[in-house]
Amino acid sequence: MNKSGSYPLLDTIHTPADVRKLRKDQLKPLAKELREFLTQSVSVSGGHFSAGLGTVELTVALHYVFDTPSDQLVWDVGHQAYPHKILTGRKDRMTTIRTRDGVSAFPSRAESEYDAFGVGHSSTSISAALGMAIASSLKGEDKQMVAIIGDGSITGGMAFEAMNHAGAIDANLLVILNDNDMSISPPVGAMSNYLTKILSSKFYSSIREESKKALSKMPSVWEIARRTEEHVKGMIVPGTLFEELGFNYIGPIDGHDMEMLVSTLENLKDISGPRFLHIVTKKGKGYAPAEKDPLAYHGVPAFDPSKDCLPKSAPSPHPTYTEVFGQWLCDMAAQDDRLLGITPAMREGSGLVKFSECYPNRYFDVAIAEQHAVTLAAGQACQGAKPVVAIYSTFLQRGYDQMIHDVALQNLDVLFALDRAGLVGPDGPTHAGSFDYSYMRCIPNMLVMAPADENECRQMLYTGFLHNGPASVRYPRGKGPGVAVETTMTELPIGKAEVKHQGSRIAILAWGSMVTPALNAGKQLNATVVNMRFVKPIDEALILELAKSHDVFVTVEENALAGGAGSAVNDFLQAQRILMPVLNIALPDSFIEQGTREELLAFCGLDAASILTKIEAFCA
Repeated sequence: MNKSGSYPLLDTIHTPADVRKLRKDQLKPLAKELREFLTQSVSVSGGHFSAGLGTVELTVALHYVFDTPSDQLVWDVGHQAYPHKILTGRKDRMTTIRTRDGVSAFPSRAESEYDAFGVGHSSTSISAALGMAIASSLKGEDKQMVAIIGDGSITGGMAFEAMNHAGAIDANLLVILNDNDMSISPPVGAMSNYLTKILSSKFYSSIREESKKALSKMPSVWEIARRTEEHVKGMIVPGTLFEELGFNYIGPIDGHDMEMLVSTLENLKDISGPRFLHIVTKKGKGYAPAEKDPLAYHGVPAFDPSKDCLPKSAPSPHPTYTEVFGQWLCDMAAQDDRLLGITPAMREGSGLVKFSECYPNRYFDVAIAEQHAVTLAAGQACQGAKPVVAIYSTFLQRGYDQMIHDVALQNLDVLFALDRAGLVGPDGPTHAGSFDYSYMRCIPNMLVMAPADENECRQMLYTGFLHNGPASVRYPRGKGPGVAVETTMTELPIGKAEVKHQGSRIAILAWGSMVTPALNAGKQLNATVVNMRFVKPIDEALILELAKSHDVFVTVEENALAGGAGSAVNDFLQAQRILMPVLNIALPDSFIEQGTREELLAFCGLDAASILTKIEAFCA
């Protein structure tokens, strides 16, 4: 970047069509400017960083070779898509990313025609791109569909299901594996690059396919030829698995070699059928601190790019809910050797680092495979273990059938620790845990708990662990109200709520994160405020008692209104034929875009001031 802060090439790029106007020798300088701009913009806004640094050359090459948006790019998860956003008309707004009314944290169809498919959860790109390829082909269109998937996302079973299908129907699809978890291996050099050019060329492909047709009529000769090709390619490239799935495998190639990327993509563009390009990139490429510690720079706050470290937040005397869980897990494991910890590739995010170090033989990271994580826990429970599945609320949605069929139906001892419940803030609707009260409450045998503070979280985890059958504890992102966490663990009475403030006329029933704002509002109204604690079973005895002495019920929850905790109260009152006015305060029936958690709570009417206003209006 020059002293004026301008980018001579990047400033001329307003759409990918402008990239395609450049000479090939200008692509490498463009990538350099793009990487510099990405560093500067993320340093201001914060956000996902190291993954995007690794895909700069790939992004430039893709938009140079393919006619986007007619040709469609599907980015898996979206962590790696910041360079794509910059080249597709959002450059000047990148400092607003992940903020209210700003650029979305992930690709979004509503935001840009260049975002072919909305993403946020992993391993979806190949299925989506395959669906696009099929529908486009049926319309007689000649479009290229490209799925870009990371080495972590391809561990998800859904990715292999899609590849199995694509190979079986000979779909016109290109899958690019962005492998950024290993250094470039020795075969990726001059000889490997030469072989890749040969293997990806139209000439090789046509000779290969015509030879198959000819030799297939001579079974014995064809079998010898097939085995010979597999043996030779097996020595050169690690693509046997993908070849067996029906893909023409190319690679691995250096994902930062612009000339190699462009020539390979141009060759692959001219080949039909399922193609698989394996590229090797370096996460954090071009920014030394991110290269050294790509995990720390995966998602970052605003930082000073001239320094070689991220800003340190001021130490807090109060732990986050995730930290409370992580400490409880270690403490409980020390007491009971039946405890096993499971995470679907979220060790750091879910607070399992210390547990994995202290109890490596009892720690299981199953990669991005939520369905497997749940059924694995069920199998462990069948043999007398006490598994704890640490998972984000939004990701447990992916293992819902397993939770019902494999855990709850068999009434197995599995504890689900649901992190990031409710509104998550900058990550937006793809990561919001807005539905777990609803989808857990309807499952027979399931115990559903929501702590109002940090200490209650610890006690509920203990209660759920001791419970005979499936149980869940859901807690929000970040810190709670700051209640001191007791080292002792006490089992809570199942289904019993706690009256936090005794008032009159109005009874406010609140769950989890909403207890503190409900209490603040309730005191101003001299209302009775209850920490309900349990979504299932609810405290029916207390509700009956309050119904006799109060005129109005108000329920407050950080969950979707439909089927949530308030609905449980409504259902019970109706079953008891108790007629009294009830105000249900919950998340609106819409997907809430990104912003800070505080902004979103106020927007949804779930802060103390909004709760007070809603109750006053209802009672008036």
